[in-house]
Amino acid sequence: MADLNPITAWKRLLALPNDSRGKTIAIAFLTAAICAVFVSTATVILRPIQAANRAAETQLRLEALLSAVPGMQEILDGAEGAQLAAVVIDLDEGAAAKDVTPETLETALLDTANWTALQPEDDVAGIGNRPDIAQIYLLRRDDKVELLVLPIAGAGYNGTIEAMIALRGDMQTIAGMTVTSQSETPGLGARIEEPAWQASFAGTRYADDSGELKFAVAHGPSNSEYEVDGITGATRTSNAVTRMVRFWLGPLGYGPLIDAVKRGEF
Repeated sequence: MADLNPITAWKRLLALPNDSRGKTIAIAFLTAAICAVFVSTATVILRPIQAANRAAETQLRLEALLSAVPGMQEILDGAEGAQLAAVVIDLDEGAAAKDVTPETLETALLDTANWTALQPEDDVAGIGNRPDIAQIYLLRRDDKVELLVLPIAGAGYNGTIEAMIALRGDMQTIAGMTVTSQSETPGLGARIEEPAWQASFAGTRYADDSGELKFAVAHGPSNSEYEVDGITGATRTSNAVTRMVRFWLGPLGYGPLIDAVKRGEF
């Protein structure tokens, strides 16, 4: 009967010549198995710590981003008892996305099935394809949304403009806006990054009581509650911002979500 004692088997293995193929394969296999056990154990132990670190990092990035939006810090400081949360939404449904979280969003967006090709007549922002899911941020107090922070993007004069726009709880008034990425002409269109110009968004109404979109970057000084001042010499960039805001706050953008918030369903 074969000796199944593991200690005896280990001694026989060690007794083999170092250049033995069997010994080399066995040692390599054992080393790989031991490493795999250590890696798996470390992964299980560290996963909660890594998740907590990612959540903390995301919160810090969000706070830094919002602090760049003129007037946001005052809103956040005054929202005692409210909590700012990140939510992945289904743009078509205007509801929380199923089976997609902030942690899995990046992977989900690699799937072309999660994008919609826009018809030229609908592509107001000039983005070509719109993601079907997006991560938004909301400030909720007493089960009521007081602030909605939405990522938006559109084609500018020299490239893509990316920004974050915040809406007050009435879902008709802009609380603030900040540009996060742009490649417009320095001294002209690039002035959309100037804090003074971004500050002009706060308190601007983007739609009337019937829901009609009226927001615009004026060609010169603003002359209505739906406009912000234009940027001298940057008509194309100004028009691009107008189109970008109107698209994302419209029916093919965050419109369904905004309607759901108004109805108290989100």
